[in-house]
Amino acid sequence: MSEQVMTTEPASLESLRVLYQSDDYIVVDKHWDIRIDSKMWYEKLTVQAQLRHHFPKLADPSTYYGFRFCHQLDFSTSGALCVALNKAAAGQAYRCFKDRTVTKAYLALLRGWVEEETQTLDFSIGKNSTEGKTHMMCVEGTEGCENPKPCRTELTVLEYGLYDGDPVTKVLLQPLTGRTHQLRVHCSAIGHPIVGDFTYSSGADDSPYRMMLHAHLLHIPLQPQPLLVSAEDPFVPTVDPKWLPQRSLRTLKDTVEVLLEHRLEEERKVEEEAKEKARREEERRKANKKERFEEESEEQRRQCQEWLSQWAGD
Repeated sequence: MSEQVMTTEPASLESLRVLYQSDDYIVVDKHWDIRIDSKMWYEKLTVQAQLRHHFPKLADPSTYYGFRFCHQLDFSTSGALCVALNKAAAGQAYRCFKDRTVTKAYLALLRGWVEEETQTLDFSIGKNSTEGKTHMMCVEGTEGCENPKPCRTELTVLEYGLYDGDPVTKVLLQPLTGRTHQLRVHCSAIGHPIVGDFTYSSGADDSPYRMMLHAHLLHIPLQPQPLLVSAEDPFVPTVDPKWLPQRSLRTLKDTVEVLLEHRLEEERKVEEEAKEKARREEERRKANKKERFEEESEEQRRQCQEWLSQWAGD
């Protein structure tokens, strides 16, 4: 495991932090200024290049990039990123993401003090077709918003403080859907854009060294052993002295525990519902079988009576 420590320094080929490794998966703590992969010849520094550098023997020549990324993180988002080391592992993880059984939680610093401590952000998001903004997403009802789809994010306030003298709120964000730029668009929609988000602040927020969004928690319910990994909190004064916490509402540890318990409870309910459905299906199948058997028995009795009456007549 890499012993790289969190820093405000830019990424390098060496600066790969490995959070978890098995025969099937590697989870890395993606740096905040690096793409996962790139087809551009001039873009040499990517997570894929870091992986090739550190684990040349694990690269799969049958794939375009050498490694199968199970999900995506934006260029300017840091944190837990899961990589599958074979086709079967990639398929299993993909099914979990597709079925929305994966739990993800992000840490963020937001501009201003968010008054409502816990809230569900429920804005449909679509592509922005406005000239010059086609790389952006937008909420339903804004000009040029194309094909908006329902999106939900749970927001929990952790701390209030200052960043470089300005009021900010440290929050935990749990995306319940998976739209492009969802967290960034949702936070901007409630008037609290993510600190350092140049794109969704109309280019105004350009002074911090990074965008303050970090994939902290990743739980994939793989069989037989679920994968649960957390990437250390980078929004602490020891890493970035410009962040000055003033009032804490709840700890990150406790908040994550509650989130995971809630998710496990949901999974148990789904499992119980599936078992109940299977039980009802089995009962219905048995009842149908019994009904068919009784119908067949009645038919057999009728045929037997007919044969007996004919035989007696002979």
